[in-house]
Amino acid sequence: MRPLAFVTLAVVLAGDIALAQTPTAPVSAAANTTPAVTEQADESAWSLSALAYTYFLPDSHFVQPTVRADRGWLHLETRYNYEARDTASAWLGYNFSVGKTVVWELTPMLGGVFGDTTGIAPGFEGSLSWRKLELYGESEYVVDTGNRADSFFYNWSELTLAPVNWFRFGLAVQRTRVYQSDRDIQRGVMAGFSSRHVTLTAYVFNPDEDKPRFVLAVELLF
Repeated sequence: MRPLAFVTLAVVLAGDIALAQTPTAPVSAAANTTPAVTEQADESAWSLSALAYTYFLPDSHFVQPTVRADRGWLHLETRYNYEARDTASAWLGYNFSVGKTVVWELTPMLGGVFGDTTGIAPGFEGSLSWRKLELYGESEYVVDTGNRADSFFYNWSELTLAPVNWFRFGLAVQRTRVYQSDRDIQRGVMAGFSSRHVTLTAYVFNPDEDKPRFVLAVELLF
């Protein structure tokens, strides 16, 4: 089933890339006379995405799904297997951005964690981009209400270069407790391919070790 799934995903990616390269019809002059209406429609529209990170560890593997919904300033998000195994979290955040050439986007959030780990987690997601370079990060501090000694800080960061719109590569760093590792901070390399509706990204953490960690991420945009 895995080869079939990868072939199907590759076909979807190829089709979306081809559609993205197809010239579109020019916008009529009448359409350019109502920018305020267009901006208002964009602010009221929902943007949805679903992500699945599959971790391939030396002794096991697991999936880490995330669903996000945005409408204007409002950000909603749910995660599973993110803070810990068999643990879910729900988030509420506020979106804002600053800049044009150098763009800073930030979403401060507050989440509730429940499952094998229970607690409250302040956090954020954000990016700083300039031309083809982007620095992305998401962090949270989980206050474990069951045992304060188990409270911890989590971080995922990426520094990427996108020479073309559909391809990016770079470095990734993570600090997690969702699985055991000899290194508190794990670092690695990554490469990703994107179309209008699908993004496929591969990560290799601790590539200098005998048994590195592999992560395959699939994101669907709606």
